[in-house]
Amino acid sequence: MESAALSRIGLAGLAVMGQNLALNIAEKGFPISVYNRTTSKVDETLDRAAVEGNLPVSGQYSPRDFVLSIQRPRSLIILVKAGAPVDQTIDAFSEYMEPGDCIIDGGNEWYQNTERRISEAEQKGLLYLGMGVSGGEEGARNGPSLMPGGSFQAYDNIKDILGKVAAQVEDGPCVTYIGEGGSGNFVKMVHNGIEYGDMQLISEAYDVLKNVGGLSNEELAEIFTEWNRGELESFLVEITSDIFRVKDEFGDGELVDKILDKTGMKGTGKWTVQQAAELSVAAPTIAASLDCRYLSGLKDERENAAKVLREAGLKEDIGSASSGIDKKRLVDDVRQALYASKICSYAQGMNLLRAKSLEKGWNLNFGELARIWKGGCIIRAVFLDRIKKAYQRNPDLASLVVDPDFAKEMVQRQAAWRRVVGLAVSAGISTPGMCASLAYFDTYRRARLPANLVQAQRDLFGAHTYERTDRPGAYHTEWTKLARKNN
Repeated sequence: MESAALSRIGLAGLAVMGQNLALNIAEKGFPISVYNRTTSKVDETLDRAAVEGNLPVSGQYSPRDFVLSIQRPRSLIILVKAGAPVDQTIDAFSEYMEPGDCIIDGGNEWYQNTERRISEAEQKGLLYLGMGVSGGEEGARNGPSLMPGGSFQAYDNIKDILGKVAAQVEDGPCVTYIGEGGSGNFVKMVHNGIEYGDMQLISEAYDVLKNVGGLSNEELAEIFTEWNRGELESFLVEITSDIFRVKDEFGDGELVDKILDKTGMKGTGKWTVQQAAELSVAAPTIAASLDCRYLSGLKDERENAAKVLREAGLKEDIGSASSGIDKKRLVDDVRQALYASKICSYAQGMNLLRAKSLEKGWNLNFGELARIWKGGCIIRAVFLDRIKKAYQRNPDLASLVVDPDFAKEMVQRQAAWRRVVGLAVSAGISTPGMCASLAYFDTYRRARLPANLVQAQRDLFGAHTYERTDRPGAYHTEWTKLARKNN
C-alpha cells in the first residue's frame, strides 16, 4: 500500500523549464514529486497541475520529504543553474538517498563536471546521468529532445518515462542512450554550437535580403514561410517567418525593427569553440557565429566606428550593389547559400563529436544523434533525416561534405553561394557565417593548399622540419643561407 502512494520519479528546480518537464511527465501517466527551495514555486506547479488536467503531481517542501516520497530505486531529475548550485542540490538530496538511487542533471552542464559527479556518486553507491534537454519551454512541456549520458543502469531505470516524455517522430522518440561519462552534456553542448551557427546564417540571409534586396518584413515573412515548405524546413526557419509578422504594440511597423542589435549568450557556444580548438577540429562557422555575438555586444563602439569611418570618407555601397537586382533570383540564391552553409556548419559539429568520441571512447552513434534531433529540439530540421541516412550508409563518414548526396547538392549550389557572398562583400555587408562555411568548403575540397609555404616559414625560423611530397622522412633546410648564396 505504501509503495502505491509513492511517486515514480522526482523533479527539483521549478523554474519554467522544470515546471513544464514535470507536468509533461505527469501528463504521460507517471506520478511525480516536485520540490523547489522557494516553496511558492511548488505551489505554483501544483496549481498548474490542477488546471492542466488534474495531473498526478505531489508537492514536497523539504529535501528529506522529497526523496522519501519517491519509489525505489529512486530517480531524481534536477534542473537548477549549472555549476555550484548543482553540487549543493546533490548534497541536500544524497543525505537521504540509498545505493542504487539515481540523480539526473538536466541542465546545460560542462561535461567534466558531470564526470566528476559520476565518480562522486559512485563512491556513495548512487547512479548519475547528465542529460541534455533541448526544445526550450515549449519542448519541455510538449516533448523535448533528450540526450542522457552516464550510467546505463540509471537510463534503463527511466527509459520508459523518457521514451514517452520525449518528442515523437516517425522513427521513434527523440531520446537515446548517448554513452558513458559526460557524453550527454557534450552532445548537447555541440547541439547548441550548431544552433549558434544556424541562427547566425539565418540572420545573414535576412541581412542580405533586407539590405541588398530591399525586401520588406512582409515579404521576408512570406519568403521564410515558403522556405519552410522545402529543404530548409526547420523550427528556426519557421519561427523566423513568425517574427517578421509581429507588429510593434508601441508604434508603427514590426517589432523586429525595434529590437536592440545585441545578442546574448550563456556559454555553450564558447565551450564548443574551445573544445574544437583543443581537439584541432576546424569549426569556423560556429566560431564566426560566436565572434558575431561578441561584436554585437559592442553597440556603442560600432556606432562610433560607423561615424568615424563615414567622416574618413567611407561610403555605403549598399545602394549601388542593390541597383538592378533581380529580387527573385536573389531570393533563390540566398536560399541555396543558406542550405549549403548549413551543411558545412553541421559537418563541423559532427566532426567535433567524432573527435571527442574517439578521444573518450564514447562510441557515439552519429546517425542516432541526427535522429533524436529531428523533433523537439531547437535545431530540428527535415534535413537531419538525410544526415541520419548519410551516417547509416557510412558510419565512418569523414565529413558530411563527402557524403555522395550532400556532395552533389553542394556542387549544385556553389555558384549561387558564391554570388551571394560576393554580392554581400561588394555591398559592405558582413556575412561571416556564410563566408566561413564557403572557405571551409573550398579549403576542404582542395587536394593541395598553400600550407607548404607556411611549413617552409616554420622550418626557416624555428627548424620545425617539413615533409616532402616526393620522398619519405623529415627534412630541415638552411633557407636563409641558401637564399643568400643563390643571390
